[in-house]
Order: sequence, then structure tokens, then C-alpha cells
Amino acid sequence: MNYTALILFSIATFISTLSGGLFSMKFRDKIHLIMAFTAGVLIGVFSFDILPEIITQVKEKNLNPTPIMMAFAAGFIILHILEKSILIHHAHEDEYANHKHPQVGMLSAIALIGHSFIDGIGIGMGFQLGTAVGILVGLAIISHDFTDGMNTVSLMLMHKNSTKKTKIFLLGDAIAPVFGAVFTLIIHIPNFLLALYLGFFGGFLVYIGASDILPEAHSDRSSFKLIGLTILGMLLTFLISIVI
Repeated sequence: MNYTALILFSIATFISTLSGGLFSMKFRDKIHLIMAFTAGVLIGVFSFDILPEIITQVKEKNLNPTPIMMAFAAGFIILHILEKSILIHHAHEDEYANHKHPQVGMLSAIALIGHSFIDGIGIGMGFQLGTAVGILVGLAIISHDFTDGMNTVSLMLMHKNSTKKTKIFLLGDAIAPVFGAVFTLIIHIPNFLLALYLGFFGGFLVYIGASDILPEAHSDRSSFKLIGLTILGMLLTFLISIVI
């Protein structure tokens, strides 16, 4: 394994994620525009990255797809239950119509941090297969880590978390791939468990993008510009997936 290249690519993922998050924080007054774009990216990541990878793993490793799709459903419904449990209060709903819950943002950000950790594992596994494979995988992950940082900040700020707390979660998201890459030097993860994780996280992404971020982006200011940004986010993810 090319340890030097592994370390360099891990550092690059850290910088990319941090840059994306700081970008979102700088333009937080345009958060509704960023959220519309972010929703497209999240749905695009599932459609053009995670789902194709699941299909590839099922074919190449001869895996049973049913448990993986059960994990997808579990990821979706678990986040739904957790979010709605946090939102339930012993008061009239109209009193909380525009109330935000920082816990929801933190829960979603934690899910993204877990994904970033798996990204690091992906880089490490790529370099275990060879330097060329590791470089290609690393470039793919670095390219979308910028949007990962944006997603983390958008989710935290959307649910009214403080700037200080948002920076802490952004730092966690940025450093997670580094720990993931180091993790591959210590422990081997079975392909089936990785496929289950992809399904589970896919459910998280679809819920966050379609049921959380997208409705919030259009809550007070629905427009064709927002729709266009969502489509742009999906197209960008698609282009990255076919180029890398």
C-alpha cells in the first residue's frame, strides 16, 4: 500500500470538507438557496453514487439485495421516527409551527459524519487494491466532500444550531475520513456489512433531502430559482459520478 498517497488524500478530504462548510457559513444569509442545492446533491448522491454502488456490490459479490433494501427502509423510517419524536410536544401544533429543533440538525449531521468515515474507509480500501485504484477513489471522494461540508453546515444552521456548535460538527465531518482511512490499516470490514451500511445511509439521505431540507427551502419562498438549484445539485452529482 502507498501510505504516503493515502495520507495525502486523507488530508485533501479534510480540506475539501472544511472548505465546503466554511463556504456555507460565509453565505448563510442565502441559506434557502444553499438548502435547495443541497437537497439536490443529497438525492443525487443516493441516485448516482450509493445506489449504483449497491447494485455493483450485489452483482460482483453475489449478495442478497433484500437485507440491503431492508436497511434502506430502516434508515428512512428510523430517522423519521427520531425526528418526529423530537418534534412532539404537549402543546398545540400551531404554537410550534416555525419552531426549530437543534437536535434534528445534530442527528442529521451525525449521519453525514458517519458517511464521511465510510468515505475514508473507501479510500483506504482503494489503496489496498492498488495505487491507481486508490487515486481514482480518492479523487471521487474529494470531489463530493466539498458538498458534504455544505450539507453538514446547512443542516445545522437550518435547525438553528449555534455557529460554534456548527463549526464543531463541521470539524467532525472533516476529520472523519482521515480516521476512516486509518481504520482500514487496522481492521478489515466485510463487503456485506459495507453494503448494508450503504443501504441504511441511503435511507437517511433520501429522508433528509426530500422530507427535511427540500420542504424547508421552499417553506416561505418557493420559486423556479430554488427548483433550478435543486436540479443543478442533482446534475452536478451526476456529472461527478460519470467523470470520476
